[in-house]
Amino acid sequence: MERLLFVLHDPPYGSERVYNALRWAAQVVAGGNEVKVFFFGDSVAAAAAGQKVPNGYYNTGKQASALADRGVALGCCGTCMNARGLSDDRLLDGAHRSSMVELAEWTTWAGKVINV
Repeated sequence: MERLLFVLHDPPYGSERVYNALRWAAQVVAGGNEVKVFFFGDSVAAAAAGQKVPNGYYNTGKQASALADRGVALGCCGTCMNARGLSDDRLLDGAHRSSMVELAEWTTWAGKVINV
């Protein structure tokens, strides 16, 4: 079993980087590995509850929730949340306001860091 940390930066929509990173993380978890996901910058919106997207379009909120349901820790940069007006009560169940301190701890915990 491996321990991987995914660090995301891009907005959840507009490119497919966050979408693909969450798919990748799900596959790594399905392989029996431990995963944590940290959202930086615009990617914190991927952990926002209540996302509504057009029918047939991917939903990063649902993807992140599915990861949380499988025991994946979802940390959101608190400074990034503040800059975007995203309050704690708007986060998905399983996601939490995080910090550089926690990111540093997660980095040393992880055997591999995937920076997307």
